[in-house]
Formats: sequence, C-alpha cells, structure tokens
Amino acid sequence: MLLTRPNYHRYCAPLRCASILALALVLLACASGARASQGSQLVIDGAGDGHGVGMSQDGALGLAEHGWSYTAILAHYYTGTALGTAPANTIVKVLVGAKVKRVPLETYVRGVVSAEMSASWPEAALEAQAVASRTYALTSDAGGERFEVYSDDRSQVYLGKAAETSSTNNAVAATAGQIVTYAGQPAITYFFAGSGGQTESVQNAFPGAEPEPWLVSVADPYETGPLRHWTLTLSFASAASRLRGLVKGGFAGIEVSKRGVSPRIVSAYVLGSKGRTLVSGAELEARLGLYSTWAYFSVASAKGLRAEPDASGQGTAAPTPTAQPAKVGGTGGSAAAGGPPPPRPARVNGQGGVPAG
Repeated sequence: MLLTRPNYHRYCAPLRCASILALALVLLACASGARASQGSQLVIDGAGDGHGVGMSQDGALGLAEHGWSYTAILAHYYTGTALGTAPANTIVKVLVGAKVKRVPLETYVRGVVSAEMSASWPEAALEAQAVASRTYALTSDAGGERFEVYSDDRSQVYLGKAAETSSTNNAVAATAGQIVTYAGQPAITYFFAGSGGQTESVQNAFPGAEPEPWLVSVADPYETGPLRHWTLTLSFASAASRLRGLVKGGFAGIEVSKRGVSPRIVSAYVLGSKGRTLVSGAELEARLGLYSTWAYFSVASAKGLRAEPDASGQGTAAPTPTAQPAKVGGTGGSAAAGGPPPPRPARVNGQGGVPAG
C-alpha cells in the first residue's frame, strides 16, 4: 500500500519561513568569511520547485492556457487513471491547530483550492486542482484514526471559509464529487508547485516508496514557473554547516550516484577528506535548502569552475541556470510568455510543517 506523504506546494508557512531566515543569516556570515579567505564555492544548477510527483501546479496552468480541459490535465499527470465519484456524505477530519474539525468533503475542498492555486488562474487549472485536492483528502491518512489531513502543507493547505472565492467555488461545483481513480479505486494524487519540465516517478522521489502505475514521470511541456531553472551558490563553509553530521573530515564536494527519470537525485555521496557518506536526494534537498532534487553540482575556485563527479550516467543534462529568485512563501505561476505572473493568494497561516521530501 502506498503511504501518504506530505505534499510540497508553493507556500511556505510562517514557522518554516522563520527557520529559513534564521539559517540564512547564519549562513550569510559563514559565506562572508569564506569570500574573505577566497575559499571554494559549491554551485548548484537546478530545476523545479517541490518533490516532482504527480501534478505540477505551474504545469497545469500552462496546459490550461493552451486549451487543455481539467480532465485532460488530470489524465496527463496521473497516468492511466479515470474519474470516479466520492462516497456520498464523506466527512474529512482536519487537524487545525490542536483541534480536529469534521468538515463535509465539498466544504473542505472549497477551503483548499484558492489556498493552493491563484483564483485568477484559468478555469481548467482550478478544476484540476479541485479534483486533485478532493482525491488527496479521500486517500490521506496523515493522523491515523484521529484525523486524515493537516490544515497546512504537511498535507494540503486548508483555510476554510476565508479561502473561498467565486472562481474557485465554481471549480469545486463544476467537479462536485469527482475523484481520480486507478483500476476503480481512489488514487493518491500528489501535487507540487513546479516541475522544471518533467515530473518524477514516485519511487525515485520518496525514499522507500514502491512504484505506482499512475505516479510515473511525464513531460511537462508548458511549465514556465519562476523556478523552472534556478542557481544557488554556497561557500564550502556554508555547505559543510548545512551537512553537519554527514561530512567526514573536511567538506570536499558532492558526487551524485543515482538519478530518476527527470533527472532528480535519488542518492548521492557527501564527500569529505576522510571518506564519504551516502544520502538520499530528499535529505540532500532538505539539508542544502534546495527547491527540488533536480540539481547538478560544480565547484568554483580560483582555478575556475569544474563539474562534480556524477556516476548516474545523466551528468551532462544540467538545466541552463538563471538567477536565483528569493526563497519566498509562494512562487506564483508564470502566465503567457512575456506577461507578469498572476496575483498570488494571501500567505498561508498554517502550522509551519516542513515537508519530509
């Protein structure tokens, strides 16, 4: 059975933002010292925002802008699935703060959609989000018998009545009761912010997960979100600090050992002067503060820029880097080429859960 994992979307809850800010201040000091001593820097070129499994929200925006219906969008991201109907009178148990609230399924979905996707986005994208969110609630088991979903991005963001808008409520009504199924059973519908152009198969993204036929890597041709490509540069001192406990001796770099289809990192070695330590791509992402596990590593020094060793066989497919955007709570979505991104929903007032990969 596939265990429910945290979703990883476009928002950063307050506690997570605060911890990132505090860490950034410490690392800034470390980086300043490294620059003063002209030390080496770890340069990370990457793509995408989130775990990469299931529906890309920025990709759904692009597909909708190119005329795709919500049924086509869902069929694209969840391979081999069909639409079914949720059981009548379904109640969702949501953990809000320290209390569990019992919310009718359709009421719950109305409180989710605009918290997860801009209400100004095309109708088809909002409808796809409504069906994905409804199905995720139905298949989630985050709190065992006590509750099914958190109200923050450990599951999916639920803001209740405050999140409802006319456009998102219309999307919920237009898809009322519809869920994603595989072989006649509800199928877990993971989703995330941006794919970088390719989603990932579930077993390559979540350590220990078994392959699932509807959660396989697919191309995401119209995903043009602001984190489609990104670049992050860390001093060796900063990288060593973030990787504390994994570095044997002095930090010497990172060697990727296995990649998925997209090609997100499945596993890698943290290299040290006294040996190396095997880590999962998910842990590497969390430790280094990356936007996703789709990452390629180089070292910049006085001698120039050299690529780190990559034993995955996919070491030449690094994305073209762009300037690193600020790590903020909400990526938004890029509209049609040349236009500004549509407005973002209000910042989430969730519980600050940090996704576990």
